[in-house]
Amino acid sequence: MAKSVAGPEIEKLIQLLAKLPGLGPRSARRAALHLVKRREQLLAPLTAAMAEARDRIGVCSTCGNIDSRDPCTICTDQSRDQSTVVVVEDVADLWALERAKALNAAYHVLGGVLSPLEGVGPEDLTIRQLIDRVEAGGVRELVIAVNATVEGQTTAHYIMDRLEGLDVKVTRLAHGVPVGGELDYLDEGTLAAAMRSRTAL
Repeated sequence: MAKSVAGPEIEKLIQLLAKLPGLGPRSARRAALHLVKRREQLLAPLTAAMAEARDRIGVCSTCGNIDSRDPCTICTDQSRDQSTVVVVEDVADLWALERAKALNAAYHVLGGVLSPLEGVGPEDLTIRQLIDRVEAGGVRELVIAVNATVEGQTTAHYIMDRLEGLDVKVTRLAHGVPVGGELDYLDEGTLAAAMRSRTAL
């Protein structure tokens, strides 16, 4: 095993950075070195921002978004159609939809998808809270916006089964050819989904 050339403080910083998604040991070393070299311009403000995030940011008790307010900014935004709720797997998915500005609606973050192989059951997600929101009234449409994976589709079907008998319209994202996509480069599953979801011109 190679002997470390950095002190324990830098090694600890490298190890913590390496736990972030997208950063391996080598990228973490480069990031740590860059932060230490630019300590006043980057490291000090980053440290302050992280301490503030730790102290002020929490999970919205209504939708599961993260924010410094509870209920969050989205849930208290009166310009949004609060009767339409977009159901997503994770906060990252919520952010992606917000960047696209596709729908000015409310959200519900499940916190993952059902995955028996990984031991994730309905009680590990916020499905019960979603059903409670619908039962409380005011929700006219649920847009199931989960990933087009086996686990995502299983989760979508489970939610639809749980909503049976409730007065709510349930829709899901269309699957198929992406904007700018070329048919020759798409996989068979995507092409089949696009053909099934074809629309009139």
